[in-house]
Amino acid sequence: MANRTDPRARNIHGTNPQNLVEKIVRSKIYSNTYWREHCFGLTAETLVDKAMELDHFGGTFGGNRKATPFLCLTLKMLQIQPEKEIVVEFIKNEDYKYVRILGAFYLRLVGKPTDVYQYLEPLYNDYRKLRQKTAEGKYILSHVDEFIDELLTRDSHCDITLPRLPKRYTLESAGTLDPRISALEDHFEEEDDEEEGEDANGAAPMEVDNARGHHENDRDKDRERELDRERDRHRDRDRDRDRERDRERGHHRESERDRDYYRDRDRDRDRDRDRERDRERDRERGRGVDRRHRSRSRERDRDRYHDRERSRSRERGVDRDRDRDRGRERERERRPRDRSASAEPEERGARRRRERDEGAEEGEMRENGDGKKKKKKAPAADGTDHPDPEIAEANKLRAKLGLKPLK
Repeated sequence: MANRTDPRARNIHGTNPQNLVEKIVRSKIYSNTYWREHCFGLTAETLVDKAMELDHFGGTFGGNRKATPFLCLTLKMLQIQPEKEIVVEFIKNEDYKYVRILGAFYLRLVGKPTDVYQYLEPLYNDYRKLRQKTAEGKYILSHVDEFIDELLTRDSHCDITLPRLPKRYTLESAGTLDPRISALEDHFEEEDDEEEGEDANGAAPMEVDNARGHHENDRDKDRERELDRERDRHRDRDRDRDRERDRERGHHRESERDRDYYRDRDRDRDRDRDRERDRERDRERGRGVDRRHRSRSRERDRDRYHDRERSRSRERGVDRDRDRDRGRERERERRPRDRSASAEPEERGARRRRERDEGAEEGEMRENGDGKKKKKKAPAADGTDHPDPEIAEANKLRAKLGLKPLK
């Protein structure tokens, strides 16, 4: 809402008054702190107080193109569109020079060509000094008449493109504008009136001629004096401009020196950083080589250790196999001996048992008289009646333990 044009405002040059300021510059003004804090809610009456506080004029400045308060107040006037009488009072104000140039700048943007020439040309006689803020953010010396001359002759001022203004002689030839009246015309008219009064009082022709010649001499002297004053003013302005240019050049040289100094310092820093990086890389490479060498040596030691362990384990396995084979051979050798030593009494006892059994069977057959043999008893299920006494003993033990008998 604060950036909108007053709905009662009229279009200027066929467009919204705020569109006379380029969109980029307008956005810079909207984002400015001065616009937000001091230009909000201003009216035509309260805007005069803000204009009286101005101490310089200019467009945008700095790297981010910040808008000056003069430019902010100009846009605010385009937004609220004050009456023509108020703008004329701004221009006629002789106490505050920045109020005067603010009104002149606004009239140059929105006024008609005839009004522009009519109200701005008298300001050529105002030679007061002004402070102008450049695009670099520095201040230079200027004057009110210079400011008015730039408004009437240039196409842009304070980063704002000015509307097209016809030449003065074009308006004079069209009859819409009267010829310009110099400030010295009034002085000349007063002198002419004095001469006419003397003629009416009946002065002698010779005296009148002498008086006229004297007055003409005075006119010439006044003209020369005025020209001398104008020359002195231009000289002073040129001198001030030259001084300002020299200052700008000196500042420019100093800034160039500072830039060169900072560039060299940055280059030295970059060079030192590159060297340090190269050294660090070499160190890392050396560390990497050492690590690789160490890892390789560790791998070699591990391989050697594993080979040794393998060879030792193989030797141990061979020794175990040998001991095993030797033990088996010894066992094999012992078994036949034990079997032969233990088998002889057992075979003898078995033979005796068989003989006894056979004798008992024959006696029974004899007693029965039928000559038939009795049926053999069925073997025991637990294997305790096995003919081999060793197996029979083992089956007894297995029966006690609850295991199956051996066959």
